[in-house]
Amino acid sequence: MTRVPHPYLDRPAPIPFAHRGGAADGLENTAAAFRRAAGLGYRYFETDVHTTADGRLVAFHDATLDRVTDARGRIHDLPWDEVRRARVAGSEPLPLFEDLLEEFPEARWNVDVKAAPAVVPLIDLIRRTDSWDRVCVGSFSEARLTRAVRLAGPRLATSYGVRGVLGLRLRSYGIPAPVRPGAVCAQVPETRSGIRVVDERFVRTAHARGLQVHVWTVNEADRMEALLDLGVDGIMTDQLETLRTVFTARGVWR
Repeated sequence: MTRVPHPYLDRPAPIPFAHRGGAADGLENTAAAFRRAAGLGYRYFETDVHTTADGRLVAFHDATLDRVTDARGRIHDLPWDEVRRARVAGSEPLPLFEDLLEEFPEARWNVDVKAAPAVVPLIDLIRRTDSWDRVCVGSFSEARLTRAVRLAGPRLATSYGVRGVLGLRLRSYGIPAPVRPGAVCAQVPETRSGIRVVDERFVRTAHARGLQVHVWTVNEADRMEALLDLGVDGIMTDQLETLRTVFTARGVWR
């Protein structure tokens, strides 16, 4: 384990994250999913954001409504009045991220910025609600993260994008590689394209730089156990009960 580099991470590691609120039941990124996660004792939630045509910040993973709702179309091309009528699994509305921040004041949010237009509204929302200690911004795009830091300054917690993770992986093999300063964690898959990302060398290198390692998306108990044995600092899961059981058995469910 490593030092706490930001108030967002002031909970003792390892941290259990409810991925999309717990996507296993099909209600991903809905207020209902996050309520269930909160009821199970989760306080760290992972979500994603897109902006509507009129600039509203929606908690939703896909660029389009097609996969998980009863509506169709790209979120960025539709006004909020139309997006708000869509229903996930035919029953649950899409939430605005601002409403989630308000409904769950005890929660910490890991927010994946899925598209460039969402960067400015997200930073504006964090600033307006003074949520600097409650939100960590992530993205596959290092350019989006760099822009977010430029807009927000050092109070913003961020993870690495793909380029930053690659740099950290290369450094774990002793190969000099640039990595963006100021990130507080590396949030990574266990493997990528059949290549292992998270191993003892990677975790040790991240910790040496003061970074926590959070792994997504882990749904099997044996994989959770193996990652915790490596010393990872957080696990994101769709299977909320499974992760809670593993953490409880280890005495680290807090």
